[in-house]
Amino acid sequence: MKLETADIWNEYYPEVFFFILKRVKCRDAANEIIQNSFVKIHRNLHTLRQVSRKRAWVFQIARNEIINFYHQQKKTRVSPGLEPGVWDRRGQFEGLCCFDRFVNELPGKYKSVIFLVYFEGKKFSQVAEELKISLANVKARARRGKNLLKERFRECCQFNMDVNGKLVGEPNCSVCDPV
Repeated sequence: MKLETADIWNEYYPEVFFFILKRVKCRDAANEIIQNSFVKIHRNLHTLRQVSRKRAWVFQIARNEIINFYHQQKKTRVSPGLEPGVWDRRGQFEGLCCFDRFVNELPGKYKSVIFLVYFEGKKFSQVAEELKISLANVKARARRGKNLLKERFRECCQFNMDVNGKLVGEPNCSVCDPV
């Protein structure tokens, strides 16, 4: 029996779609990713060696397309308030009214690590090599920089911390919303 793309679509589409949607949280993005996934499935169907492993193969293609999507997002979305050439994962920071200002006000040693790791998406080891400091130092600076940012959000914008140490609540910013 010859395996057809339509058979895979009929068998796995709903499961793969919700798998993708759970990870990207945007229906339009999930539709784009699943479309790209099934194009790759169709083009590479002849490379599937074991039909019994088709489910794992399909989900691996979907995972790779999710990664490709995030890499593309990181490269194409620039924040107007940040230094030139710095990429922004804007979706993570929507609703954080003073984010750009707080990052730009960080002390230089923390700011450079935050930019390289969280905006340019570099690995800690790459940042350590680039800045000519130890890996432990990069991790410490990233942790301290994030803690400084959290503290600024608590002070200025009145956010709270949940049990996992993440910012929660609605912004009540003394700078952006003067009473």
